[in-house]
Amino acid sequence: MYLYGASGHCKVIIDSIQSSTTKVIEGVFDDNKNENDLLSIPIIAFKDFDLHKIKELIISVGDNKTRKKLVESIPVNFISAIHKKASVSNYASIGCGTVVMSNAVINADAIIGKHCIVNSGAVIEHDCKLNDYVHISPNASLAGNVIIGEGSHIGIGATIIQGVIIGKWATIGAGSVIIKDVPDGVVVVGNPGKVIKNNTFL
Repeated sequence: MYLYGASGHCKVIIDSIQSSTTKVIEGVFDDNKNENDLLSIPIIAFKDFDLHKIKELIISVGDNKTRKKLVESIPVNFISAIHKKASVSNYASIGCGTVVMSNAVINADAIIGKHCIVNSGAVIEHDCKLNDYVHISPNASLAGNVIIGEGSHIGIGATIIQGVIIGKWATIGAGSVIIKDVPDGVVVVGNPGKVIKNNTFL
């Protein structure tokens, strides 16, 4: 298997994979090849690589927009990675390409979309739904029945109360407390969370 994106985020994914499987990571692709290896795994230039050799791939890029762009441009088999110290309910659903880090909790009937990041110590309670390309940062907590729209980023330590709907491509700032629905494409910070601007990339 291979990873794409030789970043700090990639290091955490490598640790998750190696904790839970005997699969060999054969290389990490990166378009800006400044180093020869990452955690002793060779870094490979992607542009000259034969796609037919890629049996399994995870996009190891933390930026949601970039991750989506890469997924849509590379026609290969994407897989997920779940750290052995994550707690994932047998009744939860995890989409392809999603990564779940150490000490994350995903409870019953939670639905996690494709190519999401559930980072270290994050809590996704029962009946939550994360659409594709969502990033839940370390120690963020989602109470039951929360819905997160495609591409949204929930900052480190943020808290979202039960039943709240977060729109697509929104950003919830670190430590924010969200007690009401959030529209598409906005940046929200504070306790209680307030919209401060629109995301400029939309």
